[in-house]
Amino acid sequence: MATRRIISEEKTLLEKDDSIGSSPAAGEKSDTSPAVPASVIIKLLAFTLGMIIIPISSYFLTVNSVFNGNSTYAGALAAIMANAVLIGYIFVAMAEDQSDQEGVAGAGGRSKEGKKDR
Repeated sequence: MATRRIISEEKTLLEKDDSIGSSPAAGEKSDTSPAVPASVIIKLLAFTLGMIIIPISSYFLTVNSVFNGNSTYAGALAAIMANAVLIGYIFVAMAEDQSDQEGVAGAGGRSKEGKKDR
């Protein structure tokens, strides 16, 4: 049975440098960008703080001044305000998603104006 002898000047497979030669990784740069953009994280944190601060503050600001001590109405207003923040987040997310899709269509495919012109 014949075996291959490794000569000391010759590099083993583990010692070879990927930047030299025709390996697949020779011309590629590694992608070290975060998976989620910073603007998305900032929006999420802002709406999270809004979900905490707005309903609680609306409850305590209105329980004695607007509703004269009736905590049921103040609690209902706090629930409505929490839903308002949630609906606002949904609208912002939908608007951001549509702008991303328009950017992809404009860069790689036909735009809406191109279809109308035909």
